[in-house]
Amino acid sequence: MRRDLASALRGARVTRVVVTGARTVRRQHPDAFAHALTGARLGTFGRWGKYLLVGLDSGQVLVAHLRMSGQFLLAPSGDEALPAHTHARVRFSDGRELRFVDPRTFGELFVTSPELPELAGLGPDALGLDLGTFAKLLATRRARLKPLLLDQRVVAGIGNIYSDEILWAARLRWYRQADRLRPVEVRRLHAAMTAVLDDAISHRGSSLGDGQYVDLSGRPGSYQALHKVYGQAECPQCARPLERTVVAQRSHFWCRACQR
Repeated sequence: MRRDLASALRGARVTRVVVTGARTVRRQHPDAFAHALTGARLGTFGRWGKYLLVGLDSGQVLVAHLRMSGQFLLAPSGDEALPAHTHARVRFSDGRELRFVDPRTFGELFVTSPELPELAGLGPDALGLDLGTFAKLLATRRARLKPLLLDQRVVAGIGNIYSDEILWAARLRWYRQADRLRPVEVRRLHAAMTAVLDDAISHRGSSLGDGQYVDLSGRPGSYQALHKVYGQAECPQCARPLERTVVAQRSHFWCRACQR
């Protein structure tokens, strides 16, 4: 999504903002949000964990989080047919319109200062962690691996699907304690985290049966076809049935034989 936005909207000038979803813009008044965006030109496009960061020429930053069902859809000039659950619209000087669609209304948009104070509690980005920093982080955490990977205050950017895929690739069970991993296991976990996330990004993410995750043009990702364990019945390595355990109120898939 970050790459799509950067490719399509770098340098675009905002001319009009309409907010109809009260929960979508909840950290500031919708009028203040619209005022901060109107007239601004979009510059840099970044990401920190699951947050999208769009630098504005005003010096402020537009922050977005899609959460469970949020979508950014870019409509061409003249397209007035709004998808259901459209809660915010950003019109540009060329007539195109960026729409924030979110059936479950957990996603959010806000404009803030470049210091990003609202994200102060967020951990380092999972793809920006070198092995040494990652090892030190784990050594100080008396936590089980699955909840730790999901904790955005520890490592930002890993969700339920990818935590399962990472742990399987690293051959580690979900309940292993982070500060008790051997150095070789830490290296495997770091390598798996980087490889799985890079591969998922290259395949434009995972779109499940609910059809919620799509790209800027409304097209689904394809990484779901490459899931090794999430939502699967048997281990692709040993062909044994996978275990399904509820961890942190989420379904976790793992192999009792291949993960130790």
